[in-house]
Amino acid sequence: MRYDACHERGWTDSYLLTAGDVEVGYGSVKGREIADRDTVFKFFVVPPFRKHASTLFSQLLLASRATHIEAQSNDRLMSAMLFEFASNIRSDTVLFGAHVTTTHAVSGAIFRHRRDDEQVFEHTTEPIGDFVVELDGEVAGSGGFLLHYNKPFADVYMEVAEPHRLKGVGSFLVQEVIKQCYLAGRVPAARTSIENTASRATLAKAGLTICGFMLIGETKAT
Repeated sequence: MRYDACHERGWTDSYLLTAGDVEVGYGSVKGREIADRDTVFKFFVVPPFRKHASTLFSQLLLASRATHIEAQSNDRLMSAMLFEFASNIRSDTVLFGAHVTTTHAVSGAIFRHRRDDEQVFEHTTEPIGDFVVELDGEVAGSGGFLLHYNKPFADVYMEVAEPHRLKGVGSFLVQEVIKQCYLAGRVPAARTSIENTASRATLAKAGLTICGFMLIGETKAT
């Protein structure tokens, strides 16, 4: 659900897969460790030809000279190719998807659109969002959603000011941003570092659930 932005920004090369004269799928490669293309991150084969997936994938690797393979763990075909053709497989990112509707509230907190001329605390990890939570007369957190995922998914993000952390502001903010996602006709999703336990807890409390992991491995020598 993550990759439209890579294609739209010109960060990828795509390869047509054929069996004889029949077009049976495609694969895409993007840059990861270097500026040039080095990572296969998309692979699709039409169902009648999936028995030839391994052969097609090996040809994709030869043509692209990719040194890495990246897959979402919930993408069965791509994950199968990862475990067959890669070694040193690891993960650093957790993926979250929609799960349940929550009704969190923070006493005195107001969720609203950010004003254009509004002073917002300095953000260190995320961009300043289109929405804010106001608490005690100041902006306690900001968040929003980005539209660089494949439709209909949206990438939910937020950051809470240091003095207002551990007050439930983060989960309340994400909960309300999720509502805005749905109003915009999008399906909320999110990602965070596998080591960021605070972010993972906030996303889960706001109604999202772990739906997969980003996996990366190095292509085996052939």
